[in-house]
Amino acid sequence: MPERIAATELNSLVSLLQADGYRVIAPTIRDGAIVYDEIASAGELPVGWTDDQAPGEYRLRRRDDSAAFGYVVGPHSWKQFLFPAREQLVTLRVRDKQPEWSAVADEGPAYAFVGVRGCDLAAIEIQDTVFTKGPFVDGRYRARRDRCLIIAVNCTEAGDLCFCASMGTGPRADGDYDLRLTEVGDELLVEAASARGRSLMDRLPTQAGGEALQVQADQAITQCGDAMGRSLNVTDLPAKLMGNLEHPRWQDVAERCLSCGNCTMACPTCFCSNITDTSILSGDETARERSWDSCFTADHSTIHGAQFRPDVKSRYQQWLTHKLATWTSQFGTSGCVGCGRCIAWCPVGIDITEEANAIAAGPGHPAPLPEPKQYEARENDGQVPVPVRVASVVRETHDTVTLTLDLPDGYQHGHGQFNMLSLPGVGDVPISVSGSNGQALEHTLRDVGKATGALADLVTGDVLGLRGPFGTAWPIEEAVGRSVVLIAGGIGLAPLRSVLREMIARHDDFPHLRLLYGTRTPNDILFSRELLGWIQNSRVRAHVTVDRGDSSWDGNIGVVTKLIRRKRLPKDGLYFLCGPEIMMHFALAELLADDVPEKNIYVSMERNMKCAVGLCGRCQYGPHFVCKDGPVFRYDQISDIFGKSGF
Repeated sequence: MPERIAATELNSLVSLLQADGYRVIAPTIRDGAIVYDEIASAGELPVGWTDDQAPGEYRLRRRDDSAAFGYVVGPHSWKQFLFPAREQLVTLRVRDKQPEWSAVADEGPAYAFVGVRGCDLAAIEIQDTVFTKGPFVDGRYRARRDRCLIIAVNCTEAGDLCFCASMGTGPRADGDYDLRLTEVGDELLVEAASARGRSLMDRLPTQAGGEALQVQADQAITQCGDAMGRSLNVTDLPAKLMGNLEHPRWQDVAERCLSCGNCTMACPTCFCSNITDTSILSGDETARERSWDSCFTADHSTIHGAQFRPDVKSRYQQWLTHKLATWTSQFGTSGCVGCGRCIAWCPVGIDITEEANAIAAGPGHPAPLPEPKQYEARENDGQVPVPVRVASVVRETHDTVTLTLDLPDGYQHGHGQFNMLSLPGVGDVPISVSGSNGQALEHTLRDVGKATGALADLVTGDVLGLRGPFGTAWPIEEAVGRSVVLIAGGIGLAPLRSVLREMIARHDDFPHLRLLYGTRTPNDILFSRELLGWIQNSRVRAHVTVDRGDSSWDGNIGVVTKLIRRKRLPKDGLYFLCGPEIMMHFALAELLADDVPEKNIYVSMERNMKCAVGLCGRCQYGPHFVCKDGPVFRYDQISDIFGKSGF
């Protein structure tokens, strides 16, 4: 049986935590709301206060008792202390013209969270999964989490917007806590779930809880679950949402949505972030900062000046389907804990339960999602660049260059993977590896913005930063002994160049090799000398076409799909596609019309990547993150979302 303390002993609990070196974070009243902030004593708890909530509404009012935890949840969540709204990740100092990148150590305080509800406890565990159970571990988050002590509170009173019972996250607080409280009148039942929690209990003036008090507490928790003001039918919800992407309700809600991002800021599990380089006032140092972002902002899905989600409908669809559907494929759980914050703090009162229930009930056939992936965690977070020297620069076209970089110690990559190339004060961008020879590494990039423009202006001897390699590679070993067709458009030839080189060198393994390459004009052709060698090489059949010819061009004119139609393609061959998505769309149509199985086609996708390690959310692509699950995808893995608006 649990033990009990008088509610008046909460101050003793706070004092013990402070004596143990913790900064005590607890609910308190500020600016007309119950927020989470540091308190000096239990007198700062919202004793005798509660909150009334409705869609787009939040008000405090007095209770008729002195309950310390008789409220629901306010605008804050605990994530602000574990995943700060803004923090430095990396600093860079230039010494003797040589850049030195260093990780910023996490030297923050040890927190004791007091009053963590079941929904928020589940949210913390979801963020634990996001930041510590992927291929890269966020060491700063993990350090803060390891220092954190959690005192959970069972809910005994439901709010009008609560639906944690639907999500299986409350009202009972289950999970990774140290101490759990249940408020029953003027007493608190206390249960320990860890050695740290037991140590606290041993120093509190506890008494035996008694069976009657336990029964009273259990009844109050059960009644709370039955009194939820909202409900969400989660039965097969991910598949139903993904099967109703054309439901008219998406447009209906988009006409009300302001795309303000309030829902994502209030949400206890949203983790989208931006990464920027900022100058420090001294002038000799810069810092790379991470800050909260929202998938409702225009910049979140912008790449090369174009937006993958240009309207409110596609942004709301991205948010809702990620939160309630594709999150399950990425992290093994829903991204929603049923706290109701997004409903209360939406200026126009959009109700996630109402919208999701309506869309899921649509006529679309449920679309199953892939099972969660398992990753081998690495101890580093992949955020600190290593300095590399530019060995040479080759201008391929008027706006495209190939940088040859000295190979970092111990560096190995797969064909099709990418690196993040960094410049101080400019930032870093993902660039595919276009070749290597054991001593040097090649990256071919087009000048399309500030960062790529700065990279294109580098000269031999300059130093830049490199992170990587990241992502998936072309399945070269699967292609051994089979017909292989590489289809490239524009700069999409760069990520295929290294795999083509290896296949040509291993002619016995790849006796049937074909390259189909299309670009805008003759002046935009990449690797012109090497391409001529491929055309003349009997080990590969290489064909080139341009959209628009000129007086000097006597080759093929037309889009690359015209080359595909020239010869019936083998169904058992493998096809590697890379280029603009519109080009890949039409190339795929030709292959599928020729009965090439989807599982025999691989495509390289491009999305807005900032962190490259699956932690910023910007390259979200249905149930995948392009940076860690791509960029190379087998087409049947993404065929249900490829080319669809919003994805």
